[in-house]
Amino acid sequence: MGAAAVALALAVALAQATSRLLTRAAAAWPLLVLIGLALAVGLISVRMRGSRRRRADSKRLARLRITLVELDAMGDQQFEYALRDLLVRDGWAARKVGRGGDQAADVIAVRIPLGRIVVQAKHTRVGGKVGSSVMYQVKGTAGPAHRADHAVVVTNGSFTRDAMAWGDRHGVRWVDRDRLDHWAHKGRALHELLGLPARRPRRPWRRAA
Repeated sequence: MGAAAVALALAVALAQATSRLLTRAAAAWPLLVLIGLALAVGLISVRMRGSRRRRADSKRLARLRITLVELDAMGDQQFEYALRDLLVRDGWAARKVGRGGDQAADVIAVRIPLGRIVVQAKHTRVGGKVGSSVMYQVKGTAGPAHRADHAVVVTNGSFTRDAMAWGDRHGVRWVDRDRLDHWAHKGRALHELLGLPARRPRRPWRRAA
């Protein structure tokens, strides 16, 4: 067989194979379209359910009120999660971080323009008091370890007089049982309750001349 005949045979075979592929594709096309539509509908449905769930969660948190009796009945971990949810209710992007080696931070939250807040939770029996050592620890880690603009210690008990005085002098804010009631139960936002200022712009470090 000459070269021309071989080339012609290959061309014919290629044309036939191409025709068969096109025929199969045309037959499968409606099925592919249906599969694509089903996937698109499924994806939209998942996103809509997620959006509805987020809206429901936002509405639930917006109405969140927790009484002192409920807070007293919580364990340490539940108390920390409750403080996180209260911050979310107040418009903060908050997460619970408390665990072993947490460097005096149980909840960290951010809200523009207030900046970053670190919360140390001290759940105690009714009548328990938080002492000055807690304030020292929070002051020592809030800025260096967590880059916080505000540091707050929250308890369902109370603070010693020295702890409150030291915190007031050194910028560690405190939320005792009375303030916690106004925040958690009566619905006042924490940053309003404590009068948190907006974050100051950070100036670039300059070497001394």
